[in-house]
Amino acid sequence: MTLDPSYLDYPNRRHGQDMDRHDWRLAKDRPRVDLPDGQQAAVMPVVVCEHHPINPKKAPFGHPHGMVTPYPDLRHYTTRDYGNRVGVFRILKAFREAGLTATFALSADLLERARPLVDAILNDGHEIAAAGLNGDTIHHSGMGEADERALIGRVRDAFTAAGLEPKAWMSPARQESFNTPDLLTEAGFTTVLDWETDQVPVFMRTKHGALAAPPVFNELDDYKLLTERKQTEDLWARQILDSVDLLKSEHAARGAQALGFTLTPFVIGQPFRIGALEEVCEKLAGDDTVWCAGASAVSEAFRKLEAAS
Repeated sequence: MTLDPSYLDYPNRRHGQDMDRHDWRLAKDRPRVDLPDGQQAAVMPVVVCEHHPINPKKAPFGHPHGMVTPYPDLRHYTTRDYGNRVGVFRILKAFREAGLTATFALSADLLERARPLVDAILNDGHEIAAAGLNGDTIHHSGMGEADERALIGRVRDAFTAAGLEPKAWMSPARQESFNTPDLLTEAGFTTVLDWETDQVPVFMRTKHGALAAPPVFNELDDYKLLTERKQTEDLWARQILDSVDLLKSEHAARGAQALGFTLTPFVIGQPFRIGALEEVCEKLAGDDTVWCAGASAVSEAFRKLEAAS
């Protein structure tokens, strides 16, 4: 079977990258950013707290963290519920004891289901981001612009009703349509956590102003490494800390860089795994050259420093 020749016709085909949201550049051409107080690297933990329906539509595809077996998939549903009721509080405790700040990305459907979790995140001073409606409401190019605008508006309204006005957004399954960045800034979001384009926040062009895209690396995701690739917890912890050490070693040549990674409550929040996160937190907290903060705060700091450079 041969492809229609039009399949290869893509209007954004160009040197370097096939998109025009931001300019393509080599790492050596980035403006140098130096963080205050001798900090050489910014670290952004992102805890993804999603509601996964027990009867997903899986359209246009199933979320990688969603249900696995035919309805009713009670085993996987309750495991994910365990993460949002039990495991996530172990993550909060690890951050609290180390004195670290993170971003917690929540499904809108969790705001009423898990209000004690929302309050605990706020009480510990963390950033709350919007993680879409739920894990089965996927943004994709087959969704009409008006429908996607209404969906983002529905999410925004749910957070407003809960007394929250998040600046950051993470799409379910980190999947977007071509319109998503424009619709996010139209709805008042300033940071998106779907991308890993560079080793610093990239500021994307949209119809309604710049949209910060800090690097959140799927290659360090606990679900991918511990569940899918079946790595050990010790190896996962070492990979995060080695990544930070490498950024610090590059500081003299490239200035400060940023590293984001995602944490999944039903994965790293398990009793036999939480020790690996505690080790990571302890090492990060004990390093004066590392700034650990929410993704929006890191993005805003880099924006100001790049503008001043």
